[in-house]
Amino acid sequence: MTGELFFASSNDLVGRFDYAGDPDTVVIDLSAAHIWDASSVAALDAIEHRYAQRGKRVEITGLNAQSARIHGNLSGNLSGELSAGK
Repeated sequence: MTGELFFASSNDLVGRFDYAGDPDTVVIDLSAAHIWDASSVAALDAIEHRYAQRGKRVEITGLNAQSARIHGNLSGNLSGELSAGK
């Protein structure tokens, strides 16, 4: 993925994956992207959740320091937003 991930782009993100057809391990490379807010983290959580429902694992790589901090602080803590992404 490339670009800025924030509230306006995060909803589209969840729909860009082939959850049933993708391999058992999915790598999301964010080395050319930047996470700006909680909605982006909620979208990534929703993606991980959808894959997990199918017995698949997601690996997020390439986070810059600020994105890693935001993701680390918020991931798994946005259950209300996660359920909205179902």
